[in-house]
Amino acid sequence: MPVVTDIEDLRRLHQRRVPRMFYDYADSGSWTEQTYRENTEDFREIRLRQRVAVDMRDRSTATTLVGEDAAMPVALAPVGLTGMQSADGEIKAARAAERFGVPFTLSTMSICSIEDVAAHTERPFWFQLYTMKDEDYVRRLIQRAKAAGCSALVITLDLQILGQRHKDIKNGLSAPPKLTPATLLNLATKWGWGIEMLSTRRRQFGNIVGHVDGVSDPASLMSWTNEQFDPALDWEKIKAIREQWDGPVILKGILDPEDAKAALNVGADAIVVSNHGGRQLDGALSSIRALPAILDAVGDRIEVHVDSGVRSGQDILKAVALGAKGAWVGRAWVYGLGAMGQAGVTKALEILHKEFDTSMALCGRRRVEALDRDVLLVPRDFEGVWQTG
Repeated sequence: MPVVTDIEDLRRLHQRRVPRMFYDYADSGSWTEQTYRENTEDFREIRLRQRVAVDMRDRSTATTLVGEDAAMPVALAPVGLTGMQSADGEIKAARAAERFGVPFTLSTMSICSIEDVAAHTERPFWFQLYTMKDEDYVRRLIQRAKAAGCSALVITLDLQILGQRHKDIKNGLSAPPKLTPATLLNLATKWGWGIEMLSTRRRQFGNIVGHVDGVSDPASLMSWTNEQFDPALDWEKIKAIREQWDGPVILKGILDPEDAKAALNVGADAIVVSNHGGRQLDGALSSIRALPAILDAVGDRIEVHVDSGVRSGQDILKAVALGAKGAWVGRAWVYGLGAMGQAGVTKALEILHKEFDTSMALCGRRRVEALDRDVLLVPRDFEGVWQTG
């Protein structure tokens, strides 16, 4: 077992173990990858204030996220195709999150189905919904999430049109994969991953295959999926979906204060400040840089979370101290999953928790609710001087 001390160690292990097409799918951005890079770089611009001679006994990192208890202010973000990073990956990640005490969010584009994950876990998880043209399928998908006991519905708003990720095209990532000589050579070096994948029957999009007429194999699945993301999504459609769900609704993909205000009007319980991990609109602001203006716009009228670029417990601390209720991690837990399966997801959570707890203490705080901008040193121009119109 290698010595793992931070998320970067897990990333390197993930890269060694998993085929290039699936590693690159998780660890890439759209177009030039500017936003993808700045998501992490901008966190580094913020510094922490060390405080001393403060009693740090009886610390707690516990909090609540949309009314649910959480061991720390973290949720596992929805990530598609995670069942191809490690066999039955969504089940492994959900179990790790459950045992650690943080929410897990299942993607519409998961390999393991809603029912699969529910059957292998005890704690209710969140379900992330992509809005699609097939409204009957969307209604049935929501009903399936209800029947599985999902405790919150996460509606992703920023995938009406798919951003281009150059690495996916070059790697031949599709359903079925395009097996070029380079791809076959790479797959041949990942024998451990291959043996593991042969041990499971879950190798297609479990929430779609068998639930849509005419979709029964990888080719028909790809054709259907490519045509389904709904470019006509608007606030009225979001409001209609919200009315189909009895519990908390979280809107993910908010980067603009005006959109944050609109989220209030459709009855959302929380929003996630997110640019889809830099995978959609390249050139958009990093999420952490966009966060303060959104908080100014909505105040405490809605719970605000942040996603994209979170790679450490200190990033989580910075987001919460700026005013976010919680931070969502995506790539950090996927690195762990690809590196070591369920144990790797647990390791990622342990690393994030230790970094968060230690840093909170060294900043002179014992409780999550005590974190505020006073523990931060934020550059004067951090939000930037931007001009629109």
